[in-house]
Amino acid sequence: MRKLLTYFILPLAILALAFLLYRSINEPVKFQKELKQRSNVAIERLKDIRTLQSTFKDTYGHYAPVMDSLIDFYNNGKITIIRQIGSEDDSVAVLHTEAVKKQFKNLKGNQLAEKLFDLYQKGDQNLIIRIPQLTDVRDTLFTSRPSFKVDDLRYIPFSDGDTVIMSSIVKTVSGVEVPLFEAKMPYWSLLKGMDRQQIVNLVAEREDTDRYAGLMVGSIENANNNAGNWE
Repeated sequence: MRKLLTYFILPLAILALAFLLYRSINEPVKFQKELKQRSNVAIERLKDIRTLQSTFKDTYGHYAPVMDSLIDFYNNGKITIIRQIGSEDDSVAVLHTEAVKKQFKNLKGNQLAEKLFDLYQKGDQNLIIRIPQLTDVRDTLFTSRPSFKVDDLRYIPFSDGDTVIMSSIVKTVSGVEVPLFEAKMPYWSLLKGMDRQQIVNLVAEREDTDRYAGLMVGSIENANNNAGNWE
């Protein structure tokens, strides 16, 4: 019996303890690595939502209330962009442009810009001109990313279809109406399929320190310049 204990049971017990020790060390490391990988994907999506919401607000004066409105804005909306000819760092061009403008004091805004552009086309290359142009949102934003799909903004990555929690309001702050928005991805969705106990621990840590248990951008509680809670 003693030989059985010495040569078989004890080594097996040691191996089992070594495995449990390895797993106890490795599992948190593995969890943190995948947490970082998933968070990077989620953060890029939240940044895209922020970019599109900021453009929506610049156009309409408030943030999109629901994701459908935001996606429709990208697909069908138009925004005004400024095309600039010449450099304002060119002092000679600045002085020349101001002198030319004085000749057309009766023209303002777009009419003045159109007149200056007409002169530019006729040969006056020493002008600084800012020309407003109406263009499609989808031809302006995210054009450097061929794989960008606006419909993906609706979903929390790795969640099997859970949707981003988005809200917008207009809040009175110090007597001034301030548009606010937020978009959230709770860890329970973002980390779906990962070690449950590790998720429980992460969520508990966040809640104990009064932080949102997930990733979010913006806030409808406090004006935070649309910061992300990862920043």
